[in-house]
Amino acid sequence: MSEVDKLFASPISKVDDFRFDDAVARVFPDMIKRSVPGYPTIIESIGVIAGQYAQPGTLIYDLGCSLGAATQSMRRHLPLNGCRIIAVDNAEAMSERCREYLSAQDAMLEEAIPAEVITADINALTLQPCSMVVLNFTLQFIPTHQRLALLQRIRKALLPGGVLVLSEKLNFTDSQTQNALESLHYAFKRANGYSELEIAQKRTAIENVMRPDPLEVHQQRLRDAGFSHSHLWFQCLNFCSVIAHT
Repeated sequence: MSEVDKLFASPISKVDDFRFDDAVARVFPDMIKRSVPGYPTIIESIGVIAGQYAQPGTLIYDLGCSLGAATQSMRRHLPLNGCRIIAVDNAEAMSERCREYLSAQDAMLEEAIPAEVITADINALTLQPCSMVVLNFTLQFIPTHQRLALLQRIRKALLPGGVLVLSEKLNFTDSQTQNALESLHYAFKRANGYSELEIAQKRTAIENVMRPDPLEVHQQRLRDAGFSHSHLWFQCLNFCSVIAHT
């Protein structure tokens, strides 16, 4: 169902801002696997985390679900315990293809917890009580001034004992760390077959729509949103994932 990412392989006279459109949806699994170090580990581990923290008979949200990789992982790991997943993305191209992937998963699994895909702006979504929320490389695309309010709404919706899984690209206040890890990230992309042209054009396309924060900013924002504790459970180069507890 996925194609090889060649979106930036040819010179583009004017590189537009990155959009999650049909062209991106077609190549997204290949793109993210070759662009985000540790992504398969994060996805598989989200299922494990769900098995630990998702409470029977409760709702789980996958916000900014893209093609539903995290949702699929949770469905693989969770028993039929009354849980239900709501996967949300604001890009119709992504949510439509997500439905196709989940339908294919239904055909392969003998049984799985139900999952519903919604096309909606997560900033305008009314969140129901839930035991787990996943923001997997989503918050970095939310305007900075809206991030705290979203986290506050998530914290309010989470049941006692509930968790938020927050995965993000990081930047670093220390310039040596920033330069070193950024250089290694570009080396990772080159090792996965991306050319210098592809790396440069993708960087130009995404720099105005994805704005990473330092880990310390994430941790303080989570405290400000009302989470009692958060801890880093995964980092590979300048990508990380955090679990925040109610």
